[in-house]
Amino acid sequence: MSVEQPAYATGVSLQDARELIVAVAAEHRLTTETVALETALHRVLAADIHAPFDVPGFANSAMDGFALRGADLPQSGERALQLIGQIFAGGDNVLSVGEGECVRITTGAPIPYGADTVVIKENVRVDGDRVWINAGEKPGGNTRPAGEDYRAGDLAFRTGTLLTAAQLGTLASFGCDRITVTRRIRAVLLTTGDELAAAGMPLGFGQIHNSNRFSLGGLLQTFGVDLLRHQHLRDDPTLLRAALQQAASDADIVLSSGGVSAGEADYLPGLLAEIGRIHLWKVRIKPGMPFLFGSIGQALIFSLPGNPVSGIATFLSLVRPALDTLLGINKSARKTWRARLQSAIQKRHSRTEFLRATLICDENGTLWAAPLAKQGSGMLRGVTEADVLLIVPEDMHDLAQGSVVEFLPLPGLI
Repeated sequence: MSVEQPAYATGVSLQDARELIVAVAAEHRLTTETVALETALHRVLAADIHAPFDVPGFANSAMDGFALRGADLPQSGERALQLIGQIFAGGDNVLSVGEGECVRITTGAPIPYGADTVVIKENVRVDGDRVWINAGEKPGGNTRPAGEDYRAGDLAFRTGTLLTAAQLGTLASFGCDRITVTRRIRAVLLTTGDELAAAGMPLGFGQIHNSNRFSLGGLLQTFGVDLLRHQHLRDDPTLLRAALQQAASDADIVLSSGGVSAGEADYLPGLLAEIGRIHLWKVRIKPGMPFLFGSIGQALIFSLPGNPVSGIATFLSLVRPALDTLLGINKSARKTWRARLQSAIQKRHSRTEFLRATLICDENGTLWAAPLAKQGSGMLRGVTEADVLLIVPEDMHDLAQGSVVEFLPLPGLI
């Protein structure tokens, strides 16, 4: 008698899981909106941005000093120039410099007509309206040409750029006060388990406090997701079904923890197959193998294992790529991080493993990763003390000291 195969991927590699998740998420790309520039930090550009004009729009001084003609600089000794005025950054006076003349100028002020050089004030001697210049100054020195930063029409940022503080400053230099971005992801967080008690509540026999509500909720908010609500549920299939359906109707993604393995109280795989669609279940990783990914209507469902470290590891390795895809973040912005192992690693299984580790940069600039001694999937202390999750591929078992390994930065490292 043949065993019926599930209509979804199961027991897949980390790479295959990521590719499937990203492919499904790409079909659920979010719409766009226009927001004020001051609210656009960590938002994702929804259109290419070109410089509308030269930045800066005029040649200006890079230092406080005196603007003059480079041809008037002495080849030897010193030379006196006639001081004919001054010009400040933002001032509206228009000056011209002729042969043997100079103008006092401040940083950022436009270079006067006829001038092409600025000599800093520390290198001159002023005597009334005479300014003495010594030999050794370079023609064209201490000036910034028009368009030095951007020329009109330059591509400044591509669609999918995650906006940082520096990029907001650049957009402001273009005169932008509003910008088109991908709208924020809306999420509902569901935590499950009769054994969990809310923080601040007394613990009954066999209970632990619900840390996932804060670690997973914090990760969602760290990556710019609007967390609509958190709901904790007992291990009751009727309650879970209703909560999943309501969350899927309210949010773009539903993130759950617990109830996702194959135990008697692990109802989520069966419920998701009943009211939605399973895309994959179980990934060859440690910790986090029971990870479940599916959809209900237009909402993506990510069901993470209940162990705290498993939840964090699967969020960073499998959920975050989906968030980037939903937002349209440019793939080229995703960096690969690597370090050398400070000590050897031996792995006896054939799954990709995430090891908690700290980073150490030696005096030669080499980055070393030191795996922590305690690696249990229920031990939050390891994640708290770690800087990164080392990624040990499934086909690697013995890694010598000094081996180069990839890692995922934990939030707070960068």
